[in-house]
Amino acid sequence: MTQAPEPRKIHQLDARSLRGLAHPLRMRLLTSLRFDGPATASQLAARLGESSGATSYHLRQLAEYGFAEDDPERGKGRERWWRSVHQGTYLDDQLRTDPTPEVRGALNAYLHEAATHHAQELATWLGTEGDWSKEWIESSDMSDFTLQLTPAQNAELGRKLHELIESYRALAPDEGTPDAARVRIHLHAFPTKPGADT
Repeated sequence: MTQAPEPRKIHQLDARSLRGLAHPLRMRLLTSLRFDGPATASQLAARLGESSGATSYHLRQLAEYGFAEDDPERGKGRERWWRSVHQGTYLDDQLRTDPTPEVRGALNAYLHEAATHHAQELATWLGTEGDWSKEWIESSDMSDFTLQLTPAQNAELGRKLHELIESYRALAPDEGTPDAARVRIHLHAFPTKPGADT
């Protein structure tokens, strides 16, 4: 019987931590630590095509803002390993409507980097899907829909989609299950003006 997963640790962004995270390299570093696991600054530099000086500096910044920490179980001698403190990040609606110029600037940088990352992930899948099995190719999805909704209905739809997706965490197969893979799911729901979707 599959055991229910432990609750995920989610970091709720505030104005300070948003400003600390809203940098392209910091976001890429944090994503790598979350997806690929603990690493040293040198390993992350090689993964991301950056200098180890840059990754070291931005890892220290991530630690200062509460996103990354030392992984003492792995470090030996002068080798410093880093790990993510949380499994996810939550952007509060209050930050999305904050009129402060510093917060607006950080929010725009954060959201645009996240959207760029989503596009890169999708492009990577499209460029490599031939490396996957027929079953994975047929089970993948790249759809879009247009609905006429009120803000309340859009919020309800988002909540229901999140609940459905989260319910699959308890169904996750055990490590080493044949043909199981990590699956990325992107959700984007936003209004458009007439003529914008033609």
